[in-house]
Amino acid sequence: MVHSSQTLPPLDTLETFARAARLGSFSAAAEEGGVTHGAVSRQVARLERWMGVRLFLREARGVTLTPEGIRFLARTEDALGILANMDERWLPRRNRTAVRLSVTPSVASLWLFPRLSRLETEDIHLELVLEHRLADFSEGIDLAIRCGKGPWAGVRSLPLWQEELYPIAAPMLAERLGPHPDAKSLLDYPILHDSNIEAWRRWLAAEGLDYVPRGHDRRFEDYNLVVDACSHGLGIALARPPLADAALASGRIVRVSERTIEHHVAFHLIRSNDALRGAAAQFAHRFLSEAGHDEAAIAAFLSPGRGR
Repeated sequence: MVHSSQTLPPLDTLETFARAARLGSFSAAAEEGGVTHGAVSRQVARLERWMGVRLFLREARGVTLTPEGIRFLARTEDALGILANMDERWLPRRNRTAVRLSVTPSVASLWLFPRLSRLETEDIHLELVLEHRLADFSEGIDLAIRCGKGPWAGVRSLPLWQEELYPIAAPMLAERLGPHPDAKSLLDYPILHDSNIEAWRRWLAAEGLDYVPRGHDRRFEDYNLVVDACSHGLGIALARPPLADAALASGRIVRVSERTIEHHVAFHLIRSNDALRGAAAQFAHRFLSEAGHDEAAIAAFLSPGRGR
């Protein structure tokens, strides 16, 4: 269906106009477009009526653009270029099945993005839904990644990795702390944490310290912001491997204590109890392999029917 507007030119005429201008011939434009010469002529005439000016000079051996036609062609080519890129900018690529993954921004930026080129394939396009709320599988979500203790009622979940937590800081701040700082020394600086402060409470409690958040400590909703704040020397954070691995490898942050604790929660890959679509199951298999799971665990997660 062609939509018309008093403020827009007839959109179905623009490509015909640009083709005729490029080829300098209505007949050549008709052949390339798979239409008749008369159809091209009528489309151009319709556009000229809307414009109120002549766009072409009809000559014996073809057509040439008028000065108004030359100016209008530049704008037409810009507009057609934008429309031609719409499928790359907004829509899943042709011949690729979209898999919708609901994920928190921190996992997306710190773990998923560096691996995305390996996880997508020629026939699967990953559509990310960045959010913190519980994923609603009735809204077309195929898979979700969330942090918690699990399992959850009504869905099937699989822990992705076990996190061994330890304090980290920017190199300059680490130098001030010295080689073997105790827990009390760390509290001389702001504590950085995400929405869950229980990990810091547990790490400090092992040295007899009862941690209560202070006014100069900083809380961030996403762990990627904790890492960034830490790398800029704003305070001490807890490393959450593998999310902190890239920043540690680059030297933006460094370890300041050898003592570790196991995180009391974990990130899980979550699916509904309904059978996964083929493309979603393929992506989940590839994703879990990348996260280090063996075939038995992956097969149990992907199997039809309801999990335990």
